[in-house]
Amino acid sequence: MTPDLSLSVQYAADEPRLPRWRLRRWAERALAAAAEDGLVDFSAAELSLRLVGAAEGKRLNRDFRGRDYATNVLTFEYGVDPLGVARGDIVICVPVLAREAREQRKDFLHHAAHLTLHGVLHALGYDHVKARDAKRMEALETATLAGMGIMDPYQAD
Repeated sequence: MTPDLSLSVQYAADEPRLPRWRLRRWAERALAAAAEDGLVDFSAAELSLRLVGAAEGKRLNRDFRGRDYATNVLTFEYGVDPLGVARGDIVICVPVLAREAREQRKDFLHHAAHLTLHGVLHALGYDHVKARDAKRMEALETATLAGMGIMDPYQAD
């Protein structure tokens, strides 16, 4: 069963290819995969997803991670409360997403789906600092994307 999702989508950068319904569908896929995986015990999620331009992406990455460049996705995880609600904020930098898709010869929507899944999993507590954790997170992303007809984003062309 897919956990309940409360999703707020904010458009600081306009991107007509990423309507709320599409972002929600991807976030729901990530929640379902995480619930099945069982690493995090949660029954619902309250997430915000903000699409930003390069300047805001750079500022947020600098202010919160100490890195002075715009990154593709930045996630703020707030944990799971006693009622089982996971909370987090996800920021996707649209110009970086578009540039990476071009450079990596990936379909824009496929790359956007991957970054959304990646951000949602981070919001649920997944990380890729240790090799074991990275392997688990990447396998979950790859399997979820495959179920959506999207090739493994970690495979080189």
